[in-house]
Amino acid sequence: MSRWLRALAIPVAVVTAWELWAQIFGIPYETLSHPSAIVVSGWTALWDGTILTATLQTFSGALLGLFIGVMIGVVLGIPLGLFPAADAVVGPSLDALRPIPAVALLPLALLIFGFGVRMEALIVAIGCLWPVLLVTITAVRNIDARLLEIGRLLELPGSVRILRIVLPATGGRIFVGIRIAAGISLALAITVEIALNPNGLGYAMVLASQGLDPALLWAELLWVGIIGWAFNRLLLGAERRWLPATIGAVHA
Repeated sequence: MSRWLRALAIPVAVVTAWELWAQIFGIPYETLSHPSAIVVSGWTALWDGTILTATLQTFSGALLGLFIGVMIGVVLGIPLGLFPAADAVVGPSLDALRPIPAVALLPLALLIFGFGVRMEALIVAIGCLWPVLLVTITAVRNIDARLLEIGRLLELPGSVRILRIVLPATGGRIFVGIRIAAGISLALAITVEIALNPNGLGYAMVLASQGLDPALLWAELLWVGIIGWAFNRLLLGAERRWLPATIGAVHA
């Protein structure tokens, strides 16, 4: 309980100071608004379901793109980490593509898929690919050479070596890359919605801004922070509970 109290100390102090300053000295409602007004707007949006609907739309694109990016990153990263010759061939092309911002591909994604979840998921997948790919390559390269040598001596098939040696040895580090990619997925999904895709939380914030409703805009920004925090906690819980059990099952 004390840990939660320490974690909430700064946010509560900031909000309290903000509300007191607004009540004593005044803050224009059309700019920063008041915390009390933000709470009312947020509660109204939750009660009528609009913010929940927008959240589902955002997570549809974010989770689909995250899944695609993670799968490609792991599947491509393992052979590139195991075989330096393959990395020598593919690596320069990847290094040339990596600096391109995912959002710079928005016009191309729009031409391919049009508006909707698929276009959003494509941009998210491209952004999530790189941290997972780089972490996977590095993790595989740092596997103890003796473990790989045991697999060769036992003449294990390549797929068995990956399942019984490579993944158990690199799973923890790959999961760090997945957590990084998860944060990127939510940020990119909202960015796409603000810039182009008329769905989700990003578009809801655009509508609140155009409707001159700063209290609702701040409430939606706060909501993004809350669901981002919850998403990260969910991944941490999965890492602590699912990953050790999976590694143990693979070894068994």
